[in-house]
Amino acid sequence: GAMSVDSITELSDNASELLEALQLCHPHELDPRRSRGKKRPLSLNPITWQVPRIVDRCCTHLETHGLQTVGIFRVGSSRRRVQQLREEFDQGLDVFLDENQSVHDVAALLKEFLRDMPDPLIPRELYGAFLSTACMEGPAQLDTLRLLLFLLPPCHSDTLLRLLRFLARVARHAESSCDPQGRQIPGNKMTASNLATVFGPNILQKEKPGEKDAGALNFEDSAAIILVLQRLIEHHHSLFTVSPELQCDVLRRLFQTDPDVIEYLLRRK
Repeated sequence: GAMSVDSITELSDNASELLEALQLCHPHELDPRRSRGKKRPLSLNPITWQVPRIVDRCCTHLETHGLQTVGIFRVGSSRRRVQQLREEFDQGLDVFLDENQSVHDVAALLKEFLRDMPDPLIPRELYGAFLSTACMEGPAQLDTLRLLLFLLPPCHSDTLLRLLRFLARVARHAESSCDPQGRQIPGNKMTASNLATVFGPNILQKEKPGEKDAGALNFEDSAAIILVLQRLIEHHHSLFTVSPELQCDVLRRLFQTDPDVIEYLLRRK
C-alpha cells in the first residue's frame, strides 16, 4: 500500500488499464476531516499521498500565519533567508516552519520551488490542451479540465490538489471581515484571479526556464493561463473527483478485460 501508482504499474503488462483502475478507488486523503461512515468522494490517487514536503510545509505555514497578510505573494522577501530554507530542504533536513519565519519568505520559497521544477505541475505536453479550455464556457470547460487532470501523473495530481486547496483558502480571505466582537479583520487582497496571475506562469510553462523564448508569452497565452488556473482554484474539489458514472463505466469494462484488477480493488476495500 505504500508503493506509488507508478511503481505498481511498472510491474504490470497492462499498465494503462491498471493505472485507471487504481485511480478510481476510494481515497482517504481528499478530505482528511471527513468523518467516518460518510460516503467518500472519488479522487485520482488512492495509493499514497505524494506531495513534496516543501510544498506541504509551506502551504501549512501560510495557512496558519499568512491568511490575513495583505499581498502575501506580492511583497518582497529576504533573498538570503529564502536561499537558506531552500538549501535545508534540498539537504533532506526535516525543516519545521513556525511563527519565527516570515510569511513573505515562505511564500517566495513556494513560488520558487514551483517555478524551478524540472517538469512543471502541469506537464508541458499538456500545456496546449489546458490552454484550449480557456475559450470554453460552463460545464463543457469544467468537464474538459476534469478529463485533462485525469492524465496527470499521481505525484503531480496530488501536489496540484494540495496547492489549489491552499490557494482557494487564501482567496476566501481576500476581503476584509469582522470578528464576533466587531473588530475588523483585514483581507489579504489576493483573489482567485490575483493568485492565478502570480502562480499561473509557474504551473503552466510552455518552455523550460532559461530556454530560448521561455519568458516570452504573448498576451493571449498569458490571459488564458490566468483564466485556466482561476477555474482550477475555484472548482478544484469537483474537478479532482471521479464521477460514480465514470467509475462504473471503467469497472464494467475492466470486469470483461481484466478481472484480476477487479479482484485487487475488492481486496483493497
